[in-house]
Amino acid sequence: MASAASRVTVALWAAWGLYWFVAARDVKATSRRASARAQLLHAGPLVLCGALFFWRRLTPEMLDRRFLPQSAELEAIGTLVVAAGLGFAVWARHHLGRNWSSVVELKSDHALIRTGPYRLVRHPIYAGLLLALFGTALVAGEWRGLLAFGLALVAVCFRVRAEDALMAQAFGAVYEAYRQETPALVPFLF
Repeated sequence: MASAASRVTVALWAAWGLYWFVAARDVKATSRRASARAQLLHAGPLVLCGALFFWRRLTPEMLDRRFLPQSAELEAIGTLVVAAGLGFAVWARHHLGRNWSSVVELKSDHALIRTGPYRLVRHPIYAGLLLALFGTALVAGEWRGLLAFGLALVAVCFRVRAEDALMAQAFGAVYEAYRQETPALVPFLF
């Protein structure tokens, strides 16, 4: 039977998914998109990440082993980390508004957002989602969770690189200055 922390974690991800789906309906038109290669470099590891979390039967049984002891306290901490990460991602998504996209692309009349969570990091949605995935791995306590988190980190690094390149093309020196003064994913880390 799933623990209370596991059920809460699933509910948090479901609520986030519903918000994301609804918010995605009100975005600007696309003006330019990153290359297909860049998109695949991000999508591939992310699909594997999802498979590790959601399709247990397709993954090796050895990944079911625990890297953490079974503990209600650790699961509660993991759940809080999930909530904090998803909350940060939602704050960033709300702040980004109609400039948001599910893929790396520029929107018509794209604005460079540097306020709210974008003052702390250039890619707060990715930072929040990585934090939430790490929390999910803590709740699960299994090696599959850590491997999934690692794959998500690889995917995000590819996506950050592609997004930074596209934004630099669009905003030139203004984006380069923002890039120099604002870390990519971890606040206060230069």
